Amino acid sequence: MTGVRTEPAPTGGLARARLIAALVAVGLIAVSCGGTSHSPAAASGDGLVPVGAGLRGLAGLKASAYTRGVPSVAALALDPQGRIWAATADYTDKGNDGVFVAARPGARAVKVVAGLHTPLGLLWYHESLYVASAGRVDAYSDFDGSTFATRRTILTLPAGTGQNNGIVLAPDGRMRMGISAPCDHCTPASTWAASVVSFLPDGSDLRVDASGIRAPIGLAYYPGTSDLFVTMNQRDDLGARTPGDWLAVVRRGQAWGFPSCYGQGGAACTDAPHPTAVLDKHAAVSGLAIVTGRLGRTAGRSALVAEWAKGKVQRVALHRSGSAYKGSVAPFLTGMKSPVPVLLGPSGALLVGDWATGTVYSISAR
Repeated sequence: MTGVRTEPAPTGGLARARLIAALVAVGLIAVSCGGTSHSPAAASGDGLVPVGAGLRGLAGLKASAYTRGVPSVAALALDPQGRIWAATADYTDKGNDGVFVAARPGARAVKVVAGLHTPLGLLWYHESLYVASAGRVDAYSDFDGSTFATRRTILTLPAGTGQNNGIVLAPDGRMRMGISAPCDHCTPASTWAASVVSFLPDGSDLRVDASGIRAPIGLAYYPGTSDLFVTMNQRDDLGARTPGDWLAVVRRGQAWGFPSCYGQGGAACTDAPHPTAVLDKHAAVSGLAIVTGRLGRTAGRSALVAEWAKGKVQRVALHRSGSAYKGSVAPFLTGMKSPVPVLLGPSGALLVGDWATGTVYSISAR
């Protein structure tokens, strides 16, 4: 199940119905009775203003295109040199996915890894790029400016476990990763499914830190703490009865109750933890970044959450009391078609990848 394999690194240069089915399977899109609830246009009276690059956001922000030409961008990472790395995932599971790098703002993104299957997590650690994809985590190293010389498979999971999602380095030196259930509503056969797991950077000591989470997608720590925030997709098969997606703080040892509890409340959820904030229904919440002033007073102390199916980034203002958080939700950025990854860039700007257009935007304070 775990172990390291070293080999040369690969290099490399939807039909809507199938895409929707694939996204449902990995927990990244919610479908209502009338189809996807995608609505990229800014809502009237949402308080947002034009901020550049065709986007609308809170007053005091400015937006520009950081790089373009990253098809189906699904994950972002920053390396020690300030370069932005972007993974692509078209959800066809045909090995069409890969990793691009953009050396600086405005630079063309160049593909440096090919042949991947749904990579939804990227992380730089000790001069290696960790890529969490379907059933595995690989570490790429020895980058010469165009290719990686080495790929080490540090972690493999049994077939049918569920999709590997976001990956993050924890304050305790471990890596934490979300793994979806392999279904919309079932009792997973795998111990690792529907959970947040952790492991050492070499892939050893894999353990479940929190269980019973149908689709833990984006992960981010509140700066200066060990408080892990996670975006969670709820069930997709209940139409209007589907609960809203969640942002929550996840702690070791918690059991969130899936499949019995999926955010609906009532007796099935009596012993389950509570979310920090409830977001839109059928939103397919995905990428997550925690800001504590780097975007100025405009963002304040908040979690910025991408909603794939709504075409926007939500701001969850975080109100902290000891180790507990409460969140209030309001629009932060609209005008994209399908935002998935968000990341704080080297200058403190927020980077947002639009999966549908292949553009990575930079959002900063004026």
